Amino acid sequence: MRITDLLDVRSISLNAAPADKSQTLDAAVSLMTRSGKINDEEAYRKQVYAREEESTTGIGEGIAIPHGKCDAVEKPGLAAMVIPGGVGFGERVTLLFLIAAPNTEDNVHLDVLSKLSMMLMDEDFTKSLRAAKTPEEFLAIIDQADEEKKSVDERLADMG
Repeated sequence: MRITDLLDVRSISLNAAPADKSQTLDAAVSLMTRSGKINDEEAYRKQVYAREEESTTGIGEGIAIPHGKCDAVEKPGLAAMVIPGGVGFGERVTLLFLIAAPNTEDNVHLDVLSKLSMMLMDEDFTKSLRAAKTPEEFLAIIDQADEEKKSVDERLADMG
């Protein structure tokens, strides 16, 4: 699965300016709903907030990856926000990815979380995402990183 298969240009915001964490989550949920993958925005919002109350989804380096898994999600999806001024998630977050996962056995959100986390460890990658001028450019940066990771994985598999 590719990250760009889950992310839609309609669910990317490059100049978000939320005042606080709850405004950030609300904006991200709205972005996710625009992609057509959510059938009940309020139920999904409640799930995202419930998960955030368990522990912050800020992962360091100015990045947060909140997520919600519930029946309100029809298809797995991602929403993304660049928040130039930053917002508090236990730290100042300037890059956020929201994961939506259907309530299924396969735990697709864990695969997405794992893959995304690996990609976000690359400082040049996150710097490029934060500097993207259009949602299309943002997607292209992710697509290129996805392609490079796939090539490395294939080479490693060939060596094994």
